[in-house]
Amino acid sequence: MKKSLLLVALVTIPTLCLSSPSFASVYIKYYNKDSQKHVMKVQMDGLSKEVTFNGGTTGAATVQGSGKNAVIETSCGKIEVKDDSKIEIKDGCIKVL
Repeated sequence: MKKSLLLVALVTIPTLCLSSPSFASVYIKYYNKDSQKHVMKVQMDGLSKEVTFNGGTTGAATVQGSGKNAVIETSCGKIEVKDDSKIEIKDGCIKVL
């Protein structure tokens, strides 16, 4: 009984651990000084996504993907952010803190 339980555990644990996909994301903490919310395009892993920054508030946004870097497109240009970045938004432009 113990041998069969051990055998099942030895087969099941590596299968579960190795078969699950590796997920990553970019977590962004922000302070939006503008009164309006901004919806900006984000490039991550060659895919285009959108992120919303609510107006006049401090908050956080998560961009789902398989990397730890993302590029946010603003009217002031493209800004590269890394996971756990802190940014400030003013006049629709992003400044990494």
